[in-house]
Amino acid sequence: MKPKAPFQFGSLLLVAALSLPVLMSSAAMAEATQNPPRKGLFAFLMPAADRHARADRHANADEQARAELKAAVQVAVENRPRGRLWCVPFARAVTGVDLRGNAKTWWHQAKGRYERGNEPQIGAVMTFSGSRSMPRGHVAVVSKVLSDREVLIDQANWERNRITLDTRVVDVSAKGDWSQVRVANRDGSLGRVNPVYGFIYN
Repeated sequence: MKPKAPFQFGSLLLVAALSLPVLMSSAAMAEATQNPPRKGLFAFLMPAADRHARADRHANADEQARAELKAAVQVAVENRPRGRLWCVPFARAVTGVDLRGNAKTWWHQAKGRYERGNEPQIGAVMTFSGSRSMPRGHVAVVSKVLSDREVLIDQANWERNRITLDTRVVDVSAKGDWSQVRVANRDGSLGRVNPVYGFIYN
């Protein structure tokens, strides 16, 4: 009788080992189908219909947020005070962010009271820091997000004593963190580079 090949048992282990990843992958795929990831690196695993539905929900939410913002802006415009118009009372009236003082102080005042970040959102307060050309800083309200590096804003007193709506702003920072922006002029051209702290959310 010939002795059994010494690798026969090892072959069975090899077959089992090769089969295991297939079983695990099937389970993982089943779980991904039942609970598709919401976002991130593996978003491609989400069925196309779910991705489209999610995009539609976000679009609807943005439209609703913009409509609510524009209603608040209309109230602020109709109730604008007599005499000099400033950016701070306008931003406070539109967003409900209850901060006072010069615009350049809002970012630090907001710490611990409101969420802050560098991602533009409809209704967020874009907070400009003070500069030589703008010593008191400036605050404006994001009215629409066009892309990761472009938004529209509603604001007061960017043009002296006027309320300007849906003004285009472009992020020109090297890191794409909205720390430097250029604001469109009345003719559509982009103005000087302005320093920005970030966005205050309410």
